[in-house]
Amino acid sequence: VQLVESGGGLVQPGGSLRLSCVASGFTFSTYAMRWYRQAPGKERELVARIIGSGRSTYYQDSVKGRFTISRDNAQNTVYLQMNSLKPEDTAVYYCNVIDGSDVYWGRGTQVTVSS
Repeated sequence: VQLVESGGGLVQPGGSLRLSCVASGFTFSTYAMRWYRQAPGKERELVARIIGSGRSTYYQDSVKGRFTISRDNAQNTVYLQMNSLKPEDTAVYYCNVIDGSDVYWGRGTQVTVSS
């Protein structure tokens, strides 16, 4: 299993970014995918989740209405569209998939929200 995130960067408050995670090594369309984030000095936290079909999603309260998770099963890619970014969204964002007792992570992509 390989997960490769991209799309992070430096953005001003109120700005937008779209993160991508390209997956390989498993049947992508049959697995829920998750985005987590970890800010300096804090624990890693779940940001959003999407089931295999894409028909059901979950968001952490702090990002509801601002972030949108989506997926393209033909491209084995999951996205996180982030709008109205705030300084408190600054973190390393990780893509995640769980297969039974096995948990897989990408290397992460840094998002920094600052003026």
